[in-house]
Amino acid sequence: MIRILYRTPGGRVRSDVPPQELPGLVAAPGGLLWVDLQGEPNPVCEPLLQGTFGFHPLAVDDALRESHVPKVDDWGSYLYIVLHGIVYHEGNGDQVETLELDLFLGKGYLVLHHDNPIAAVDKVWDRCVRDGRQLEKGADHLLYRLADELVAGYMPEIEEMDETIDSIEDQVFGKASHETLERLFALKRALLHQRRILLPQREVLNKLARDDYAVVDVDERPFFRDVYDHLVRLHDINESMRDLVGGALDTYLSVVNNRLNSVMKTLTIITTIFMPLSFVVGFFGMNFFFPAGARMTVAGVPAFVVVLILLILLPAGMYLWMRRRAWM
Repeated sequence: MIRILYRTPGGRVRSDVPPQELPGLVAAPGGLLWVDLQGEPNPVCEPLLQGTFGFHPLAVDDALRESHVPKVDDWGSYLYIVLHGIVYHEGNGDQVETLELDLFLGKGYLVLHHDNPIAAVDKVWDRCVRDGRQLEKGADHLLYRLADELVAGYMPEIEEMDETIDSIEDQVFGKASHETLERLFALKRALLHQRRILLPQREVLNKLARDDYAVVDVDERPFFRDVYDHLVRLHDINESMRDLVGGALDTYLSVVNNRLNSVMKTLTIITTIFMPLSFVVGFFGMNFFFPAGARMTVAGVPAFVVVLILLILLPAGMYLWMRRRAWM
């Protein structure tokens, strides 16, 4: 799907622009052009990006064929920016899905490319269609609105993950199972994946807020700094959630060990109860006498006495040997 939004120099907003008019709109001064390429095949996007807008082939190749962590590349007359949105799938492996958004920011235009629908893009688009004043401050301010909406979408996903962690903590102290352990490890992987996105995306916004780019007005830098502050706070929340998951994992292992100790205690009590019975039955079940009444002897010593001596010496010897090995 190709969506085109154009604000004329007079302030009128057009949302019904056909792709054939793009070359003329790109060359026209004073207007603001927003092109959104969603799920379009590469043969359709490549001539548009490279031919109509004149983007460098390497930047176009990055946008169409490669998946990147968030970054910003300065090509002089325009910026190539990669941002990411996140979607948390609870109960389905507790995975965090990242939605890559490639942006080309120039003087008077903003070009987007993404394979999957992104809610933040749709919200800003609808807002601009309803109220043309959203486009008055230029393409760099439009980029800020997209970045801000994208980062704002992180918070519901993070809150949902936090609620999942709380429910798993209740399971750990209640009925912990192997499934609980699997979800803890899945959440740990999801938070690590989220951290791999937050850190570079934070640096992207930091560069937009502080570096001197030709297509970013100085007055817009405080807005990007505000988004940067949000990402710093989200990163801190992510670190706290990782600590919670690590603590829940340690608690789970402790609970399992305590349960195992309780089971071993019960089995030890049962064994201790039946051990004297087994000894009595085994000892008096031995036959030391022949049917004629003659006693069994070992080197002239009655076998009964020999067995009694062995029953005393063997446990005493094992006890001394274990004490020597520092097992007791």
